[in-house]
Amino acid sequence: MYLLEGNIGAGKSTFLRLLAHHMPNIKAIDEPVNNWQNTVYGQSLLTNFYEDPKRWAYTFELLTMTCRVEEHLKEQEHDNMTTKVAERSIYSGYYCFAHNSYAQQFLSDIEWQMYQEWFSFLIPNKCKPPQGFIYLRVSPEVAYERIKKRNRHAEKTLSFAYLKQIHRRHESFLTKKEGILPNLKRVPVLTLDCNEEFENNPAQLHRHMHAIESFFVQTGSHVPPYTQKHIHPQSLAL
Repeated sequence: MYLLEGNIGAGKSTFLRLLAHHMPNIKAIDEPVNNWQNTVYGQSLLTNFYEDPKRWAYTFELLTMTCRVEEHLKEQEHDNMTTKVAERSIYSGYYCFAHNSYAQQFLSDIEWQMYQEWFSFLIPNKCKPPQGFIYLRVSPEVAYERIKKRNRHAEKTLSFAYLKQIHRRHESFLTKKEGILPNLKRVPVLTLDCNEEFENNPAQLHRHMHAIESFFVQTGSHVPPYTQKHIHPQSLAL
């Protein structure tokens, strides 16, 4: 299994749909955002977190970790020859978002200790590391403009300062590999510069697809060769 990572607004959902379109033999696994973005629990926990992070950080971070661990274990249990690409992961949830929440004092010391105990119990002991990370790297400025453009209700209070914080966390996690589990340091990372719009830019998209095809081969996954396909621009949203 490969994990598709990147800041909020990097274009992960769109990229994953495009990848599945061009490489239909892979299994694309969407992030289970409905569990915290919509009103599954009677309210949008994502909106609550952005509006009042100190009140909702622990609830939000624990829920997202639980959902991601459940998804990871399900795919791990039903492992087969299919190449899988999952949007975001238990690892970025911990190293980027939860770490940032603690650094910004959204999580108290005792909440952070409890969260870390759950992570230490579940992840190293239960979850196998991925075959590789695919990092969609964008500047905070580009991410912020894309977020404003898509105009999601839950993100109306999302600040540029928060995006810069999360960008730095992704750089530390995936580029510098600082302070991460030893078995993750050995996991290869494919970094794609996604500052340039790719959905309606065939040349840029095809460069990304070829890079991923090569990455799959280098890391031991055998998928049919990438072939260019026509896409209606309106069919996918960034």
